[in-house]
Amino acid sequence: MLRYVVRRLGIAAVLLVGLLTLVFVVLHALPGDPADRFLDPDADPEVVQHARRAYGLDAPLPVQYGRWLHAFLLRRDLGHSFVTRRPVGTMLREAVPNTVLLAGTALAVRLLLGITLGTWAAVQRGRGVDRAVLGIALVFHSIPAFWLGTMAILLFALGLGWFPVSGMESLDHARLAPAARVADTLRHLVLPALVLAAGGIASTARYVRAGVVAALAHESVRTARARGTPERRIVLHHALRNAMVPVIHLIGLSLPALVGGALVIETLFAWPGMGRLAFLAIGTRDYPVLLATTWLSGVLVVAGSLLADVAAAMLDPRQQLA
Repeated sequence: MLRYVVRRLGIAAVLLVGLLTLVFVVLHALPGDPADRFLDPDADPEVVQHARRAYGLDAPLPVQYGRWLHAFLLRRDLGHSFVTRRPVGTMLREAVPNTVLLAGTALAVRLLLGITLGTWAAVQRGRGVDRAVLGIALVFHSIPAFWLGTMAILLFALGLGWFPVSGMESLDHARLAPAARVADTLRHLVLPALVLAAGGIASTARYVRAGVVAALAHESVRTARARGTPERRIVLHHALRNAMVPVIHLIGLSLPALVGGALVIETLFAWPGMGRLAFLAIGTRDYPVLLATTWLSGVLVVAGSLLADVAAAMLDPRQQLA
């Protein structure tokens, strides 16, 4: 197992360096000058040139990349935002916990509902429940997150008033009691987390159903039934365990979509996370913020994929040979 994890970590390190290099090159290859975005359009050319020198934008591209990589690797310095002039590390420390809360909640909801619905549909194979779960899963898997989020805001926030329209906390959040502050944050969290999880719930349910159906047809399950093993134990301890290996791999592969979907959902719901920070940085060509958010997103995705691979290898040791 240790050799397997070390090999995966080596692959992850190469992927992250390649991702950083690619993003750096692509960002700087785009037309336009970032100085035009954070300075007045009518600024004096000398002021613009001074700003470009101050931020190192006048140096050749390899030199800029070397400076950024040197500062990051040796000093853990992610630079300063071109727009806010704040340290990028500070901005990330404020935004990342909010993104982890949103994405983590969405992942937990996805697993809980997806596994439950998929197992229920497999047990009820061919019946009305099975067809309903498959139909609803197909619909939600096909709906774009942006459209679903917009409809959720119109119906549950503006229409019914059950949830806040946007943000992470109410205006009087700081004056509330500790328990009330937690409840206020959870109330803001419910809608964006459900929208972010919706497509994943559908795909997880379909994978779990297929895996449980295949496992229930296995010879070992027929043998367990012949021995008088309760059906509940057969489903939970035999069929569901075997079905979880492909589901864990699915979760690992879908982490990029989960992190990328957080950008859309955070922007739509004005959730103060890393996705919204990256979205605002795109419009202003804020290179340090974009590089930092891309790097951290890559770390989260690679780490999640690594954990999924290790979990799958623990369930099925044959995975270590892959």
